[in-house]
Amino acid sequence: MNKEEQLARIRSLGLLAVLRGPSPELTVQMVEALVRGGVLGIEITYTTPNAPEVVRELDRRFADQILLGMGTLTRPENAAEAAAAGAKFLVSPHTEPELAGAMVATGLPLMMGALTPSEVMQSVRLGSDVVKIFPGSLGGPAYMKALKGPFPDIPMMPTGGVDQGNLAQWFAAGAVAVGAGSQLCPKHLALAGRFDEITAVAEKFVAAVAAARQ
Repeated sequence: MNKEEQLARIRSLGLLAVLRGPSPELTVQMVEALVRGGVLGIEITYTTPNAPEVVRELDRRFADQILLGMGTLTRPENAAEAAAAGAKFLVSPHTEPELAGAMVATGLPLMMGALTPSEVMQSVRLGSDVVKIFPGSLGGPAYMKALKGPFPDIPMMPTGGVDQGNLAQWFAAGAVAVGAGSQLCPKHLALAGRFDEITAVAEKFVAAVAAARQ
């Protein structure tokens, strides 16, 4: 898929699972459980042990079945490494010119983190395709709705503070997609080997996203 097709798939899925896995092996099992539950947008963060190797393994196992990206990019060298590992989109928690330049150079869809109006505009000017509103929990859907006032045409994706109970509010506020972490894939369930429960949560989340977007 080209960049526009990948961005269209992000919009179509509407949900990215943000995984900070406890180990490479458990992270792969977490993704398998999420996919069984219908979650097909997967972001592996750089805070996951051996994150690039995890992405290589997931790309080998799932290929185009999932939309696989890497997040929590904080150093310029992360961008090329993530692309080489098989990431199809890149996410950073902040917007910084040197990092942004390295991310843009990959040609992949980009989601750079921002919170204030000035940061949102900087993110777009430096090449962000979708602005990651982070941490979303700080202002909630009402805050993002306020940001959409002066920036109605800037695609936004909240991450942090997204759960089944507020999905409808986020989409009503104008989100093109949401990023969900511990609420979607609780780490304690993976550590306990309760992957069927992760699948059950994923199924409910996917259904809630579909209902929220109707």
